[in-house]
Amino acid sequence: MFARIREDIQTVLKHDPAARSTFEVFMTYSGLHAIWFHILSHKLWSWGWRTPARMVSQIGRWFTGIEIHPGAQIGRRLFIDHGMGVVIGETAIVGDDCTLYQGVTLGGTGKEKGKRHPTLGNNVMVASGAKVLGSFTIGDNSKIGAGSVVLREVPPNSTVVGIPGKVIMQDGRRVDQFDQCNMPDPVMEIVKQMQQQIDDLKAEVEKLQQHQVRGEQTDVHSSL
Repeated sequence: MFARIREDIQTVLKHDPAARSTFEVFMTYSGLHAIWFHILSHKLWSWGWRTPARMVSQIGRWFTGIEIHPGAQIGRRLFIDHGMGVVIGETAIVGDDCTLYQGVTLGGTGKEKGKRHPTLGNNVMVASGAKVLGSFTIGDNSKIGAGSVVLREVPPNSTVVGIPGKVIMQDGRRVDQFDQCNMPDPVMEIVKQMQQQIDDLKAEVEKLQQHQVRGEQTDVHSSL
């Protein structure tokens, strides 16, 4: 147990230049505390004590702002940096030496049964606000860009950005010319579609009104 604690603290000191001392890391790093809460809750879960396991995980969530389901499998030397809002689902698997930043979700789509959450290989980095949703694998040494929404499997040694996530680099070579400065705005696209539908309806109404006016004029001439 003490060897694991030392290893986790050394992981923080290695990754975070703001970490000044072992004591500071031990006392103040919520990502570290969340991992330790999970070790206990996962052990209870594996023993079949499901309700106590969920209670421990909820206490950890209350103290740290990080929600890790007791059923999730977490590897060694996980670094959760500024972890407020991180969510890791029940069937998620996280490999060794991974890094998760604030707001990351390893979740499901709500339509799957059994294995519902993603598997992260070793040395995977998931940046702030990224969502990885579904039962698939993120390959070893891959990086998920901030704010990305990943919905399909990612090969090893890849960099993924965008909504939905696209692989733009693999094995150090660019595979897609992704324009980060001109990303599509899905809300604006919906607004444009709605405006087009409104314009089409206006045109139809004008046609109907014109037909109605012509019909009334024809009736007037007929009566005369």
